[in-house]
Amino acid sequence: MHNINLVNIKRMDLNLATVFLAVWQERSVTRAGVRLALSQAAVSSALNRLRRMTHDPLFVRIQGEMVPTPHAQTMAPAIEEHLGGLASCLQREDAFDPARSHRRFVIGASDDYELALGPALVQRVASLAPRAAITFRQTNQYLVERMLDERAIELAIVAKPPAARWIAAQGIGSSGYACLFDPRHCKVEPPLSVARFLSLPHVLISYSGQTGAVDDALRRLGQRRTVLTSLTHFASVAQFLRGTGAIATLPAHAAAALARGSGLRTCDVPVELGSYEVHVLTRRDAANDQGLAWLTEQLRICSRSVLGEGAGA
Repeated sequence: MHNINLVNIKRMDLNLATVFLAVWQERSVTRAGVRLALSQAAVSSALNRLRRMTHDPLFVRIQGEMVPTPHAQTMAPAIEEHLGGLASCLQREDAFDPARSHRRFVIGASDDYELALGPALVQRVASLAPRAAITFRQTNQYLVERMLDERAIELAIVAKPPAARWIAAQGIGSSGYACLFDPRHCKVEPPLSVARFLSLPHVLISYSGQTGAVDDALRRLGQRRTVLTSLTHFASVAQFLRGTGAIATLPAHAAAALARGSGLRTCDVPVELGSYEVHVLTRRDAANDQGLAWLTEQLRICSRSVLGEGAGA
């Protein structure tokens, strides 16, 4: 047996060899990133680390192509051979078995999807995969790409998918908006008129904490509403509405979830806000992950009673 220096190997990041091989084969940082499901910045950062380690530029951009240096040409065959051998040794063909899996899935979602889909999903997974577990982490359209890139989450539920080509998006349904209020204190008789809607104090839920979809729609009508308070999360809305004459407009799936068992009531929004698709996001390099495929299907099943049927449902 060869006397391998394990300490030196431990100090190395073998992911760098994968990045080298992708750039070698693709002759492009962008295409290498798509193939590895990494951002262009992540590939460039890895390539810079390799250059420092090897004291060689490795690839030089010439007429839009990353051309390997002589040193890179001598490295490539050995890296291809050894990465291929390592993959053959470590790769397992085991199918995902929900009944026996101890996997902990990490899902990124804003709290409206947590409220509407989370409990049903956890109950379903518990019945089919009793040893598995689900961790929810807060995300949104501004954070989801970075969290997937850093592998802080492995699946996400969002309305607006990022444009990154290394992210795969599947539609699971559609949603719209609804009003939520306390009928004991907010004297509203549906259907709600625009005039009555504007006469009420509003609880705004928005990532910016400043404006939302309602304000954009009212601006087009030349109208404004009176905002009593602004929140950045949906979960606490019920506490702010209960016992007051205020009203909130939020995604219909979250409004329905908050109304159940709380004494609050929902009604249609009197201004046109439209509807939107809801998507599940994963990294493209997880396309063969049978566990994630199974979880996505369970999420799709749970969404049927919560979301409307969208184009991808």
